[in-house]
Amino acid sequence: MSWSFVAGLIWLVVANVIGLLPSKDYHWRNAYGLIAVGLPLLAWILYANGPWWGLAFLAAAGSVLRWPVVYFWRWLRRAL
Repeated sequence: MSWSFVAGLIWLVVANVIGLLPSKDYHWRNAYGLIAVGLPLLAWILYANGPWWGLAFLAAAGSVLRWPVVYFWRWLRRAL
């Protein structure tokens, strides 16, 4: 198992634990931090393990960060 894959799994566990904790701003500050760490991690996973594992990590991260993804798709639809 590659180090990038291990780091991705750790990121997913940390993201789920953060989601369980109470937050006054509905976790948006945490989501920004997770996105900032997750995008380079996604690039590392794509580079080290290939596109299928990168796509699997992207789907798992999207399920954890579902509201930022929903708002992004709404913004993209309005922009187009």
